[in-house]
Amino acid sequence: MMLELRGVNAYYGNIQALHEIDLYVEEGEIITLIGANGAGKSTTLMSISGIVPPRSGEILFRGKPIHGMSPDKIVALGICQVPEGRHIFPDLTVAENLDIGAFLRRDSKKIKEDLDYVYTLFPHLAKRRNQPGGNLSGGEQQMLAISRALMARPQLLLLDEPSMGLAPLVTRKIFEIIRMINKEQNTTIFLVEQNANLALKTANRGYVLENGRITLHDQADKLLNNEDIQKAYLGI
Repeated sequence: MMLELRGVNAYYGNIQALHEIDLYVEEGEIITLIGANGAGKSTTLMSISGIVPPRSGEILFRGKPIHGMSPDKIVALGICQVPEGRHIFPDLTVAENLDIGAFLRRDSKKIKEDLDYVYTLFPHLAKRRNQPGGNLSGGEQQMLAISRALMARPQLLLLDEPSMGLAPLVTRKIFEIIRMINKEQNTTIFLVEQNANLALKTANRGYVLENGRITLHDQADKLLNNEDIQKAYLGI
């Protein structure tokens, strides 16, 4: 098992955001966490990344505890997050943003290979490599944020709302790329996404989060056909 959360409780000050979260991620799969705004989806990812450390419970990566580690050490282990809202460096060029993604690496030959790979995945970025990130469109900035994370060569990629603010055509392209990354790079993906329909069509398994609690877990196709999920999240 690649990742496991056991009884994770997380807080913002005195406000509890996550309640006894139990979930797991197997190597090579795509899992998704769906739920309404404010359910705790982003907090779950930030707990894994060390940004919002759990107050109690355990987070295990390949069987070893990481819930007491700093974010940079968690990245060094092979876990990388693409945050909600992208958060690229707008004043740096596309190439400089990608260089930052590889900051902790020393394998210059493989860095060059990975750079070529992301430019193949996202030809628009190759054409704009010398432009400031802030000049890119929203879709291109999302491509850059994903590419920057890939430059860290993650084993586990955490994606937080990759479709946010994007046109449907761009969203479909982004999700095609997510599936390609999973298959071609054998990168395990933990996807948090407001578009439950698209997320469940992309993932192998899904979890439903309501008010900071996991209320349902199943194969993604079964969740797609679940009447309660259809009414609550799919508009059916």
